Parts: sequence; structure tokens; C-alpha cells
Amino acid sequence: MIGLDRVQRDTLLWAGLAVVLAGWDGSVLVLELPAVAQSFGARVADISNLGSIVIFGAIGALPLATLADHFGRRRLIAAGVALFSLVNFATAFVPSLLALAAMRLTASCFENLVLGVVTALVVEEAPRARRGQAVSALALLFGVGQGIPVLAYPLVAPNWRVLFLAGGIGVLAAPLIWRRLPEGRAWQRAHVSGSTMRLLAQTPWRRRVLILAASAMVGTILGEPAGLFFTVYASQTLHLSPFVISVMIVGAAVCALIGYVAGGYLSDRYGRRILGAALGAVTAVFTGAGFISGAGGFVAGNLLWSGFASAGTPVMGAWSGELYPTRARATAEATGGVAAAFGGIIGLQVVGALSPLIGLGHSLALLAAAGVLSAALLLLLPETRGRPLPD
Repeated sequence: MIGLDRVQRDTLLWAGLAVVLAGWDGSVLVLELPAVAQSFGARVADISNLGSIVIFGAIGALPLATLADHFGRRRLIAAGVALFSLVNFATAFVPSLLALAAMRLTASCFENLVLGVVTALVVEEAPRARRGQAVSALALLFGVGQGIPVLAYPLVAPNWRVLFLAGGIGVLAAPLIWRRLPEGRAWQRAHVSGSTMRLLAQTPWRRRVLILAASAMVGTILGEPAGLFFTVYASQTLHLSPFVISVMIVGAAVCALIGYVAGGYLSDRYGRRILGAALGAVTAVFTGAGFISGAGGFVAGNLLWSGFASAGTPVMGAWSGELYPTRARATAEATGGVAAAFGGIIGLQVVGALSPLIGLGHSLALLAAAGVLSAALLLLLPETRGRPLPD
């Protein structure tokens, strides 16, 4: 980004590398899920349980995030990259679906840690008027990380273990991140002391944390199962080939890239509140509609869902960072992840219970109402664009 000083450029570069690796880590299981299900003879209910277990990783990220508020951002980011990369490598050797779930639970913990702390760091270090664009740059890099396995998988499908093996490359990058990523200057000025959770329980932070947590929890009732099951739905219900699914994902990635850039720019220009709520509601509608409108509607809905959801990513990333105090920002980001985990588990279990009765697509479409409610809750929060970060 033009106009950044050397420390800001180094922060974006090395934090961005961590995000690329986290994107790889987070996308592999979803991409390979049909092959994984076939390998272990898993049903929809089994996959729902797998996803529910993996989501619990966000809960494990919460106590680790408090360390980032007390001891700094850099070391926690580097350690998180090393650990989820090691787990990625080990996942290639799992003998059962239960062992796979345990591995992905562990990886999810460190992936959520890295993403939350990186977001806090970049919001803190970015120029005040360009925080949304800085977070959109992170989102673009996360999309790049997600896109690498998408391009590679058709070459190795259905051998799903190969991409997990390759994910171990982050072990080599972690020492470079440890050495080269600058420690956050805002964090160094904040003089963190005492319990971060006790701080967040005070006014006005308590209300903000509760509203964002409620929105995240309700939103992932739709978002988590939709994100986990869309390749399964495309493969088992619509009978699309791995090649067609990969092409669809590439198309969605292009829409996502446009969305990331647009969302960051528009939120810096016009604000977070109305834009964030509107994007959330539109995303929910297109997500739900895609699962009940046939192959053509599914592809179109996936492209629109990807574009609007991605536009909302930098909006919410910058907004949540601006709503929290620096002394507890990483912890606060992690509390949202914990709330989202519980919402995701609810959504997955609902889909697992309803899909034998009404089908996978209709089960997912019903959850679109939760996505709209999540967006409406955001209107209870204040606008923060351009304001100084609270200490």
C-alpha cells in the first residue's frame, strides 16, 4: 500500500505471510471433504459432527489470545503458524475420521489465534483513514492462501492427504516471521496490565463485546454449515465433478477478490455500520437461495455469496478492531471466535438432524434467517470510521 512507512510495510508483509498460510490451512479440509467422506464412509451427520469438533478450536484460541495482549503480537503469530503447520503435516497420516477431527481441532485453535492476532496488529498499525483497506489487503492474502489448494487439488484428487503434507511448509516460514515481523507499536504504548477479560467486562466494552458475540454466533449458524457442506452438496446432490467444483471455486475467488477490495475502500469512505449490516443480510439471502435453486442457481448463488461475504470481511475486521481497546484487542477478537464456534455447532447439528428429513439443500436454506438476524444485530453498534483507537 502506498504511503506506509517501513514498519507498516514490514508488518503487512510478514503478517500477510502468516495469513496466506492460515488460508491454506483453513481451506484444505473443506475442499477435500467429499474425498475424506468417501475414504471413511462418512454420512452427513458424521460430517456435521466432524465440523462441530473442529470448530471448538476457536475456544482454545481464547486463552492464547490473552497472551498476545500481555506479551505482544509477534511471538504469538509466529508460534501459531509453526504449530498449525506441524498439525497440517501430521493430518496426512490420520487413520480414522475421529483422528482427523482431533487434528483439525488442534489446527483450528492455532489458525484462529493467528487470524485474530494478525487482524488486531494490522488495525493497530494501519493509518487511521485506511484501516479498512489494510484489512482488505489481509483478506486478499487469505484468499490467495485458500486459492493455492484449489488450483492444486484437481492434479492430485482424490488423494486428499497430499495437500495436508504440503501444508507443513509453514514450519519453515515461522522462524522468518518471528525475526522479521515488527512488534506492534500501539501495543507497546498501551501498558497492558491486569486481566483483559476484567477490562472487557467494563463499560462500554461489555456491551460491544456482547453484541458482536451475539451477531457472530447467530451468523455462523448459517455460515459454518454452508461453508463446510457446499462441496459435499455440489458433489453428492448436484453430481458436479471435482474439476467443475474447482472451476466454480476459482470463479468465486475472483468475486471474493473484488469484494475484498471494494469492501475495504467503501468502508473507509462511507463507514462500517450500515455497510456491514447490509452486506451481511444480502450474503445470507444469496447463500440460502443457492442451495434450493438447482445447479445454475447454486453456481450463481455461490459467486454472489462469495463476493458479498468477502466485501464484508474487511468491514467487520476494521470495525471490530476499532470497537475494542488496545489493551484487550486480541482477547476481544477471540471472544467473537468463541461465540462463532457455538453458533457453528448449532448450525451443523441442525443440518445433521434435518437433512435426512428435508434434504441437505433445504436444511441449509432454512438457516438463512439466522444470517439476516445476525446482520440486524450489527445496527446496535456505533460507527467508528476514522476515530482514534481506544487504549
